[in-house]
Parts: sequence; structure tokens; C-alpha cells
Amino acid sequence: MFSSDSFQGLIEFSPGVSNRPQITHAVFDFDGTLSWLRHGWPEIMTQLFREQIALLPGETEIELRSMLLNDLLALNGKASIYQMVRCAERASERGGPAPDPESLLLEYQRRLDLAIEARTKKIMRGESSRDDFVIFGARQILENLQRRGVTLIILSGTVEHRVKEEAQLLDLAPYFGKHIYGGTKDIAQSSKRAVIERLLRQEKIEGENLLSIGDGPVEIELTKEVGGFAIAVASDEEVNGSGRMHPQKRAQLAAVGADVVIADYRDADALM
Repeated sequence: MFSSDSFQGLIEFSPGVSNRPQITHAVFDFDGTLSWLRHGWPEIMTQLFREQIALLPGETEIELRSMLLNDLLALNGKASIYQMVRCAERASERGGPAPDPESLLLEYQRRLDLAIEARTKKIMRGESSRDDFVIFGARQILENLQRRGVTLIILSGTVEHRVKEEAQLLDLAPYFGKHIYGGTKDIAQSSKRAVIERLLRQEKIEGENLLSIGDGPVEIELTKEVGGFAIAVASDEEVNGSGRMHPQKRAQLAAVGADVVIADYRDADALM
């Protein structure tokens, strides 16, 4: 039904995708979907995991790092502790000592926070603009949906107070009002599944009214389960606005049934 000829950037449609004029609510993941403040996090996490896991006989460095990257991206969208648990499982499977997931998480957060702090200071000093750390074209799609009267929601696996702080820093919070949700100590109640189910119930909408946009397989799979429309953002972790799809993200997002896969939002208006 749709032709990629209408779009300037890379875009992939699943077979049989059709218009969804009944959409009333749009749920966005945050990191990698709207915010680029945490760009490069997969490499930071992969390096941390590599320090815990030794090569097997005959295994190459590239093969091990590729396996670890696939592991952590498969859990993208869940609370980060799940990725730490997976690392511990991999270490045990290979006969090594299993690291403590909570300790791993603290070290990962420490390393990531150093990068976030440096980027935040650049914004505050005026050395970088806020939009340097907003996924290319994201503001355009938010404004398009807002004009259409669609309710906008952030649903992130990142700790909630950090999501709210960073949304304010990037001047994204005004699009969402009170609808900014992140991880809390109650992992079960703050999981994406729990929040989506609660959203459908409280807003009195059906799955067909839901648009979900994210760069992790978790939110894409959940959206398809409830009958929603899922746009996957295989965003580049190295150059914002490159127009390239992250290859591992793209493969995993397509595999869980995304209706559309994009590199960024350069075709926001045509897509909407």
C-alpha cells in the first residue's frame, strides 16, 4: 500500500501495513528514540560485559562482542538490571564466576553517567544545542502528532526521575505534560507491559488506538500483542542524523513484527 519512493530516508514497511486513522495515543520510548544523550550506551555495556566473560577456545573477539551486543539489545526497553542478569548468566554458562548484577549495574551507570554529564555540560555552556542530543527530526514528529490532537506519552526503562530531568533539559517535557513514565523500585508495576495495560484501561482505548515508537524490541512486541501500530527506530548510536540504521537494532526490531522501521525522523510528515 505504501511506497518507499515517497520518502527521502531509509524506511522499511512490513507486508500488508495500512493506514491507522483511529490512532489517539502515541507512546514513545526515550533513550535512542527521542533522546541521544545516552548514545553509545551499547558499546559501554558491551565493554563492561566483555570484562566479565573470557573468550572460548576458537572464539574470536568479534564473535564474542557480537553475541554480547545481541544479548543486551534483545533486552533493550526493559530495566537495565535484566541485562546485568543476562551477563551473569553468560559468565556462568562459560564456567566462570558470575558477577553480581547489582554491582554490574552500578558500574555501568557510573560509566554512562560520565558521558551524560559531559554532554549535559556542553548544552549548559552553549557549546552544543539541545537538538544535537535529540534524535534527528524527533521534534518534528512530536509537533505533527500534537497538531493532530494525539496524546503523547513517554514510557522508558530508565529510572523515572532521570527521564523527567533529561526531558526537561532537552525541552521535550512540554510535549508530554504529566505523561512521562520510567522505571521505579517496583519493577513489576513500572514495566512497559504493566504501564501499557494500565494506559489502555485508564484512557478507555483499544489497542488499535495506540501508536508505539521505540528502538527496543520490548515496546514493539508489546504493542503488536495488543493490536497497536509499531514504528521501530533503528537509530545510529555513533552519528545523530547520519540516516543509517543500526544493523543489529534493525534486525531485532524487524524480527518482533515492527510495522515500519526507520533510521530517524527525517520523513516524519510523510510517515504521519
